[in-house]
Amino acid sequence: METTNSNRQYFIAGFIILILLIYIAKLASLQIMENTYKRSADNNVFRHIIQYPSRGLIFDRNGDLLVYNQPVYDVIVVPNELEVFDTTEFCNIVNISKDELNKKLEEAKSYSRFKQTIIIQLLPFDKYGLLAEKLYKFRGFYTQTRTIRSYTKPIAASLLGYVGEVDDKMIKKNAYYKSGDYIGISGIEKSYENNLRGRKGINIFLVDVHNRLKGSYKDGKFDTLAVVGSNIVTSIDSKLQAYCELLLKNKKGSIVAIEPSTGEILALATSPTYDPNLLVGRERTDNYRKLLLDNEKPLFNRAIRAMYPPGSTFKPVNALIGLQEEVITAKTVLPCNGGYRVGSFHQHCHHGSAVTFTYSIQGSCNAYYSQVFMKILKNSKYESIGLAYKSWRDYLQKFGIGRKLNTDLINEVSGLVYSKEHYDKYFEVERRWKPLRLVSMAIGQGELGITPLQMANVTSAIANRGYYYIPHIVKNINRNDSIDNRFYQKQYVGIDSVYFEPVIEGMELVVKAGTARSAFLDNISICGKTGTAENPHGKDHSIFIAFAPRDNPKIAIAIFVENAGFGSTWAAPMSSLIIEKYINDSISRQYLEDRIINTNLMNPTK
Repeated sequence: METTNSNRQYFIAGFIILILLIYIAKLASLQIMENTYKRSADNNVFRHIIQYPSRGLIFDRNGDLLVYNQPVYDVIVVPNELEVFDTTEFCNIVNISKDELNKKLEEAKSYSRFKQTIIIQLLPFDKYGLLAEKLYKFRGFYTQTRTIRSYTKPIAASLLGYVGEVDDKMIKKNAYYKSGDYIGISGIEKSYENNLRGRKGINIFLVDVHNRLKGSYKDGKFDTLAVVGSNIVTSIDSKLQAYCELLLKNKKGSIVAIEPSTGEILALATSPTYDPNLLVGRERTDNYRKLLLDNEKPLFNRAIRAMYPPGSTFKPVNALIGLQEEVITAKTVLPCNGGYRVGSFHQHCHHGSAVTFTYSIQGSCNAYYSQVFMKILKNSKYESIGLAYKSWRDYLQKFGIGRKLNTDLINEVSGLVYSKEHYDKYFEVERRWKPLRLVSMAIGQGELGITPLQMANVTSAIANRGYYYIPHIVKNINRNDSIDNRFYQKQYVGIDSVYFEPVIEGMELVVKAGTARSAFLDNISICGKTGTAENPHGKDHSIFIAFAPRDNPKIAIAIFVENAGFGSTWAAPMSSLIIEKYINDSISRQYLEDRIINTNLMNPTK
């Protein structure tokens, strides 16, 4: 009997608990439904109209306006308010076909007969003016204002970037953006999007059951104003940028110029390029498709994404590492005799029996740097060749080679310098490192890939005698707000300052009496180094690095001209013109400028 009573008690208790759980679940369900209903009711009573802010303006370092906003207009329809209208007249005004208009109207009706739908985006001001005059004829149609970017000069397209409409992935990634919003897609527009975009505002209106506006909600008490985006002052000298692009006309390649004392990028040109105004307005999509399919790849930013073997411009770096590692001194003399020979291996060169340290840079001796590189790898202070290679690679990375520089430019690549572990696997079969297999890196060939930005940064580090500032494209925001603190910190390359002077002396002699005499200027002391990078796909690349003046340098530059042959033929004289233009604001050698501007290296027959 006791067992029966006990079971009955358990049953009653369980039944009561079950009833309580059902009540709790019902209450929760009602709460959720009530909230959902409330939100639905609110949506039927209120209409939230987004107020889009103007994006911040973009200026060059001298205050010249580069990017501004231009008003455009969206045409909106409320299908339920439509009346019979002259479709021919309407289509002629807004420049669309009747078929396209009918398709858009059907899509709007399918979405909602009572809600607004944008059917035409980015109507220019002249078309808007015509429509506004006759809008009374087209009941159910409305307009709203937004702005698009416009560019004062057809320069710096890859640098400035462009703005485009957000897609679903962007919306999921960042809740700030809604369908129809615009966002920076590339360049400064992307890397400084949070500063440039400003903050959206909102106006709340009362609507009736047919979604018709009845007035502002509580006289705008809960409205918020849009906040205009921050203006940005770039480090670019727009005149120098335009000049660099002019010199690169009808050539493939890149030019990067940096102010060594700050790391500010003075010019960053890539060629082929395009007019940034092509990627705004209603024609943006078609123009983008054409640029994307262009075989010359004008959308590809060679300055930060193309990797080249640096050729002989790499020799000053190996010279500095050799000095720091104490495998050579500034008085070291090494044999050449027509090249570097080990057994059947022969690396060609063109110098005499003995080469001094200074002349090794001035005359660009391959044999000298092959021997220096081998001394670095066989340095007795390391337990193995592999560890010596690792140390050498560490120096390169301190120079910013083989890694991203952490600049404020989007999509920079890291370049290529393989790790010790990579070569451990490569030499695993032979069970020992064979440094002769790597000797081509002594002269900037082989398994090395460097971007023009990285090479300009190396040049800045040499100009500064041992350190650089991370290259960056923005000076300040709103002319008062400073940029990220990392751009103000010196980055040391691990080479004692005392070792730079003999290298710089050799680089000055390169221009005065060496391989780059075509870059010589009477009134500016230019220190440079030519390079001719082997290209397995065609003619060699012409390369030159330089800084000027020798003391208190104002500009450091790297130039890569694809398939142009010797560095002394094209890259070196182009560099001297850019340096002269920047420092003297004039050109003394008009004949040289004319020759370079009028030469077509992409299609030599033209």
